[in-house]
Amino acid sequence: MKRNTFVLLTCLLLFGIVSGCSNISKAEDKEVLRFAYASNSQPVIDAMNEFGRLLAEKTNGQLDVEYFPDGQLGGERELIELTQTDATDITKVSGSALEGFSNQYSIFGIPYLFDSEDHYYQVLENSEIMDPIYQSTEDVGLTGLTYYDSGARNFYMTDGPVETPDDLQGKNIRVMQSETAIEMIELLGGSPTPMGSDEVYTSLQQGIIDGAENNEFVLDTAGHGDVAKYYSYDEHTRVPDIIVMNKETLDSLTEQQREAVFESAEESTAFQKEVWREAVENEKEIAAEEHGVEYNEVDKKPFQDAVQPIHEEFQKDEEFSEVYEAIRNLAENE
Repeated sequence: MKRNTFVLLTCLLLFGIVSGCSNISKAEDKEVLRFAYASNSQPVIDAMNEFGRLLAEKTNGQLDVEYFPDGQLGGERELIELTQTDATDITKVSGSALEGFSNQYSIFGIPYLFDSEDHYYQVLENSEIMDPIYQSTEDVGLTGLTYYDSGARNFYMTDGPVETPDDLQGKNIRVMQSETAIEMIELLGGSPTPMGSDEVYTSLQQGIIDGAENNEFVLDTAGHGDVAKYYSYDEHTRVPDIIVMNKETLDSLTEQQREAVFESAEESTAFQKEVWREAVENEKEIAAEEHGVEYNEVDKKPFQDAVQPIHEEFQKDEEFSEVYEAIRNLAENE
């Protein structure tokens, strides 16, 4: 009920009671697509801006993108719902946030699903694997357009590094609102604490949680390195970010405009991959110099062994076994 009220109020705020929530905002002779997103690292912001630039270029200005950045309209769950209800047209969220709208996205929550970064890219750029996942939200009004690299997720803690699963025993660890992420922390001996990203800093600071797991951009960009100075490279998951678009909005475009949307999305992904790696290194350096963050490598095998029950669940599940095997087979063919 609260979420429905939030969506309605945001819709009214954006477009006014009289005009209502039209599918696409019209501005003279061009159509404006509303793109809302939460706080993000600079390479992801740059890639989203590149998407808009490319789309305007490919449509000769027929389609323009207006951005609502930095969580102005809510967190990722709210942004998905706003896009679902036509209050906004496009958003970019973590694949884990989409699990509540299609369980197909839970495949990315499997720890150690990918053997390497190259394996991850092979999977995310394989249309036979990804198209059914992107399309799995169409019955709830959303279509996936492309992915952005979100790096590997690692543990970062307030009171010392994580070197083995024993270091997580009894520790309260923030996770995204993902069933698979919750199970992973339980198997590793920790106590999972699902919460939104905007609550993590204060929770670390106040000792409500002992640590969290994310990529390096939480350290300086989000400021978490102020209170959690131990970052351990266990690389348990690689969960992509996903750009999703309201299906009705997409269907209302001309065929040429739809092609431009998908082309612009795909090209923005290539752009994001180019700038991502250098930005990660810069983030690490700043976090070490300005926040005193310490990094350590981890023997991954004890972690991999502990989470094998999750792999077995997906292997045996009729809904997921085929895509799981397809992903793992790409690793074997590297």
